[in-house]
Amino acid sequence: MKRHLIIYSLITAACTFVMTACVKEKQEPGFDTGNLAPLSIEFDNIVGGQNLMLGTGHYQTSGGATYTITQLQYYISNITLTKADGTKYVVPQDSSYFLIREGESHANRAIVNVPEGDYSRISFIVGVDSLRSTMDISRRTGVLDPTGTESEGMYWGWNSGYIFFKMEGISAAAPADPTGQHKFRYHIGGFGGYDVPSINNIKKITLDLSERGVAKPRRGRKSNIHLMVDIDQVLNGLHPILIAEHPTVMFSEFSQVIADNFPGMFRHDHTEN
Repeated sequence: MKRHLIIYSLITAACTFVMTACVKEKQEPGFDTGNLAPLSIEFDNIVGGQNLMLGTGHYQTSGGATYTITQLQYYISNITLTKADGTKYVVPQDSSYFLIREGESHANRAIVNVPEGDYSRISFIVGVDSLRSTMDISRRTGVLDPTGTESEGMYWGWNSGYIFFKMEGISAAAPADPTGQHKFRYHIGGFGGYDVPSINNIKKITLDLSERGVAKPRRGRKSNIHLMVDIDQVLNGLHPILIAEHPTVMFSEFSQVIADNFPGMFRHDHTEN
């Protein structure tokens, strides 16, 4: 009986491995990876119909609270481009992690090298995938280096995890802190790991480029996908957030409510070829 159980367990494990391998996204044929061209994805942060101005812009929630944003940073990763016929090019993971930082002109784009072609759809995730989050520190460099200056303030040392999205600001609706300032803080992370599997705030974004211009990267010619990122959707999106009730949200169940608003932030404005 024990022998049958062991054989059954081995068969089950083998089937699970095969199924996992099948669903794992792989590079599709039809791409000349020896003929790469640069492609940039620009993240233009706005609030409603206004440019986002750190420290000076005044915005309003649907609940009537006025607020100012003083800091905004978020991770973009796992970029995939798709042609009209459905074939996909997955940007190699080691070249597919970016930290968008509002207020820094050099940190509002993700620049990748892709095979020449016409791409009508783009997808990426807001956050850092669970595989990379748990890799050896030697595989987490640049904006993913927890000890580096590029990722400063975007990693929870106590929780061993990345902050996918960080927004801080000032609002009279928030309670006063010991210094008398009315601050709000949203530090959203959580990848559904073994420690807290119930919290998974990784969000995949997929955008159709066909209406406002497909991307046509070619060697010797710039191609830029211009995205508008409406930060107003963080507070006024699918789940309206009341600053007075939730002035500080970090690693908690409620963080999932805020993360659900992320997909509504992104829209394709135009493509420059």
